[in-house]
Amino acid sequence: MIKIYHNPRCRKSREGLQILEASGETFEIIKYLEDVPTEKELRQVLNCLDIKPEQLIRKNESIWKENFKGKLLSDDEIIDIMLEHPKLIERPIVIKDNKAIIGRPPENIKSIL
Repeated sequence: MIKIYHNPRCRKSREGLQILEASGETFEIIKYLEDVPTEKELRQVLNCLDIKPEQLIRKNESIWKENFKGKLLSDDEIIDIMLEHPKLIERPIVIKDNKAIIGRPPENIKSIL
């Protein structure tokens, strides 16, 4: 089953959702701002993406700039920050099997389908 971590207010996330809908594949939409992932789920996403937590942060968000930018943070601390402020999680994220991709640009999603 394919999953998309989706923010309906984000244009790139909506474009990614359209790509999934057009693919004809079955998928689950996770509105991660409402249904915040658990620490275990977020670690699984990072593992599927094969990236460090800092690479999943939206660094242009004011929450990041005002509170965390320039600080030396451990991976665990960054994960805790994303769980507390899910708006900082890059989007959309599409997971299929044990692989994941960040849909920026949204066309990247086609590579996982």
